[in-house]
Amino acid sequence: MQKKLVFRKKLLARLVLGSLIVSSHAVMAQSSIDLGTVQSNGGGSGSSAPNIESAPYQAPTQGSLIATEPKSIITQQYIQQNASAGSNYTDIVNIAPAVSSMDPNGPGLMETTSLTLRGFEDGQFNVTFDGIPWGDSNDFTHHSTSYFMAQDLGGISIDRGPGNASNIGDATFGGTIAVNSKNPGTETSFTPYATCGSYNTRLAGVEFDTGVMKNYGDLSAVIDYKQLTSDGFLTNAGMKRNNLFIKLMKPISGNTMLTFVAMNNTIHQNTTGNNGGTSLAMMQKYGYNAGLVTDPTSQSYFGYNYDNINSNMEYVDINSDQGSWNIDNKLYTYSYNHTGYQGTDVGGVVQANGTTVGGVAQPNDVPGTIMYMNYTSWGDTLRATMALGQGELATGIWIDRQTNGRGLWNVDMSLGGATVNNPYAGGRLMTDTLTTIQPYVQYAWKMNDKLTITPGLKYSSFARSFNAPIMPGTGGNSYYGSATYSKLLPSIDAHYMIQPNWSAYAQYAQGFLAPVMQAFQVVNVNPSTILPTETENYQIGTTWKSEKLTVSGDIYKIVSKNWMQPGPLQNGMATYMDAGNVDFSGVEGEATYYVGSGFSLYGNDALINYNIKNPAAFGGAVVGGNAYAIGNALNNVPRNTATAGVIYNQGSIYASLLAKEIGRRVSGVDTTGNAMHFGGYTITNLNTNYTLKNVGGWFHDLKVGLQVNNLFNKNAFLGSGGNDVNGNPLFYVIPDRNYELSLSLSM
Repeated sequence: MQKKLVFRKKLLARLVLGSLIVSSHAVMAQSSIDLGTVQSNGGGSGSSAPNIESAPYQAPTQGSLIATEPKSIITQQYIQQNASAGSNYTDIVNIAPAVSSMDPNGPGLMETTSLTLRGFEDGQFNVTFDGIPWGDSNDFTHHSTSYFMAQDLGGISIDRGPGNASNIGDATFGGTIAVNSKNPGTETSFTPYATCGSYNTRLAGVEFDTGVMKNYGDLSAVIDYKQLTSDGFLTNAGMKRNNLFIKLMKPISGNTMLTFVAMNNTIHQNTTGNNGGTSLAMMQKYGYNAGLVTDPTSQSYFGYNYDNINSNMEYVDINSDQGSWNIDNKLYTYSYNHTGYQGTDVGGVVQANGTTVGGVAQPNDVPGTIMYMNYTSWGDTLRATMALGQGELATGIWIDRQTNGRGLWNVDMSLGGATVNNPYAGGRLMTDTLTTIQPYVQYAWKMNDKLTITPGLKYSSFARSFNAPIMPGTGGNSYYGSATYSKLLPSIDAHYMIQPNWSAYAQYAQGFLAPVMQAFQVVNVNPSTILPTETENYQIGTTWKSEKLTVSGDIYKIVSKNWMQPGPLQNGMATYMDAGNVDFSGVEGEATYYVGSGFSLYGNDALINYNIKNPAAFGGAVVGGNAYAIGNALNNVPRNTATAGVIYNQGSIYASLLAKEIGRRVSGVDTTGNAMHFGGYTITNLNTNYTLKNVGGWFHDLKVGLQVNNLFNKNAFLGSGGNDVNGNPLFYVIPDRNYELSLSLSM
């Protein structure tokens, strides 16, 4: 099997971006600006109707005139026109500068394994939903297929930086992907929709909008249910997903709005699981898309490798103007319940079978594991703002408590999951509780009509406790302990309106990330030696907008310390050491130019630099239980990202042709422990939609869409997800060219 691994088009993206920026001189003098469109954010609309024939409306991503740090906004209309049927937020944000993401099993058909932002991996940046931070307490990561789907999103903002003091979450220093739900429609509608595509992918759903119900106090609601099934790109790696989304909004009075949101998601999937990919030997035997097999004597048999996952999220929000104060309070809960079954060496080259059950050897039986992870979070976000003096005072608090129960034990798959002798060898049985408290205060001091300076202070506290009869990584020992990490985090930013459509900003902020749970999973751990990661962030940038052009750019530097590295034993107790500082820096830009006659050009580019101050020590640094660095390279971090493309939107037709490049990177190690280097790749996607308005009779709008992902059928390795039990690297690959045909009809 021979596959080309390098296909680079960064020059095209940079030429497009450069030409768009240069063209700003031709439109600088333009005075007609639709500020309602220009200043709208990802979660809502502005004060005036959007101008479709404008760069801000058509932009796949764009900066914000009011931002105080680098921000890319992805609007609801872009998501509706371009997202694949099964897409999650991770698939959508891949278009943005400095973001890298791909699903190895096809769009939305597997959890994203490679999401990075500015080189930070999942767990090192925040993800919020309607302003609520969420994620796993063990390592602050996120299950992308277990919550909200593209049909229910109202927009996404990607904040590349820690934000000001009011930006809450577990890992703000890496940035925040802020996902917003869409609001109910103002008119009553009933919209069935369906999609069919490659890999026997099928999606069917129905959305009902009540409209504004005058007889019920102006209550409005949207209810959306859909079912997604697919065989997947990888062999025998199918998925069945059901998702229900409900949002109700009701004004309680002239100054108070009540909002209720509920989501439930169920998944049954066959997956290669924690081992992270497929060996070259399996690819040579079963093909480029090798995943699981149909042989019940193999540990890679699909019948032994599957997950059942149920998740939900609910919140109640009250937003009220009380005198001079605006108060917004969200009381929320979310849960994730996962039972998983997996062969011991999925994807491995040489799989050694054999178990012992009830003291009797079963030399030909297939060994495997059963696991569970069940957690629930309860929390509250309170935000309050008021005009005070020459500016605005903002204060609030985020409180969250998550209890996470985890278990894993060894079984005999050939005997239907019978427990083997010594079942918890390498296993776990534990409960982890994480309590987070983050109060903040900041003041936006409007020094004059152009300049606003905002100092702020946030206190961040993480209290982690363990009740572990069997602590993983300890050889079956128990562990009962706790640790608390806290820090005051100052920030200050300056925002300057150069012109009504041109702004600039500068920011300094400190960041903080509590140690992940895996740092405690060693024999006789000494918690006092496990330190949180700390950062200092410096950024400057600018945004300029008109009807013809939207362009933004920034430069940044991030200085970090206290990356964790296992250290020597002290008095018989395991310790962790500072692996040395890492400096991150980069340049980012994005632009959209409306050419006219429905055509727009789009480009973005990001250069990602990092400097590991002590490569010898940092090679052992751990993030989320995995090696974060290999020698002098960070794992799975591209050196650049770039996007270039063209959009056409006029009348009933929408079409986009967008190419995304992911630069060279290091991912995993080979059998000798040497880092593996991967060249860059470019994936081009084509989206076309035809919308017929006012069809007549019972029908309002008819929409037909055709999507082609990986248009030029690029084949390459995404990276390595790990190694088998014998040290052979396992790989994920880019899915082949695939198609989707979609239809929706509103009534």
